[in-house]
Amino acid sequence: MNRLFFQPHQAGLSKVEAAEHTLRNINPDVSFETHNYNITTMDNFTHFMDRISYGGLEEGMPVDLVLSCVDNFEARMAINTACNELGQIWMESGVSENAVSGHIQLIIPGETACFACAPPLVVAANIDEKTLKREGVCAASLPTTMGVVAGILVQNVLKYLLKFGTVSYYLGYNAMQDFFPTMTMKANPQCNDRHCRRQQEEYKKKEAERPKVEVVEEEEEVVHEDNEWGIELVSEVTDAELQAASGTMPDLPEGITVAYTIPTEDTASGATVEETEQSLEDLMAQMRKL
Repeated sequence: MNRLFFQPHQAGLSKVEAAEHTLRNINPDVSFETHNYNITTMDNFTHFMDRISYGGLEEGMPVDLVLSCVDNFEARMAINTACNELGQIWMESGVSENAVSGHIQLIIPGETACFACAPPLVVAANIDEKTLKREGVCAASLPTTMGVVAGILVQNVLKYLLKFGTVSYYLGYNAMQDFFPTMTMKANPQCNDRHCRRQQEEYKKKEAERPKVEVVEEEEEVVHEDNEWGIELVSEVTDAELQAASGTMPDLPEGITVAYTIPTEDTASGATVEETEQSLEDLMAQMRKL
């Protein structure tokens, strides 16, 4: 959160309480449930799992998605363990210690790599740490990076819940080079988390039981193949005229196009009006004498 929405009058409140107050003022129609505790302790971890299992909008139903926005390894491992045991889909997110890179990751227990399947993924920053760490300056205080990563996380959540677009399994952000790496990583069969290995076996069984879908290529039927009356569609402009009217397309990277093109200027010779130093009044006087 990095002071993105904390306000001076909230001094003395816990981060959880302050966050709830701010968010409730933004949208009072949202239901909030706050718990200010350490999820890595045994008692709190049990309660945390209980709220995942029965804390959905419908009474007694599990939540749809868990979002991890914690800032330490132990808390991430606790969330990972709980979601693996419950088979709960969740999204992990984080910002690097130097605050110039971050990432989001969709974790589906048994299908994709969990947080314990491999070393935590980070985005290479390609920067000299000495240029960031200065006396009296906190290098990690960069709310803009947190805001970018938070926006990417929420966008991915909307695509997942509302089922549109392509949901990213892993998307990184390098603020120094504006680089967005993306990838998908399968679950590790030798994962240290036994619940992850159990979820992998259950996923394999579901895939084996799923009926195979054969892709049948159908040829498109040609309509009016005979063309008895000899009707043809002919363009009224030539390819050269069309190219001149639309303008040239610049060489752009994949996935980027121009909103519009600038038509090529017509430089063909023809009758033109000569330039003159006469005033408008003089020209109008000459017109009256004609």
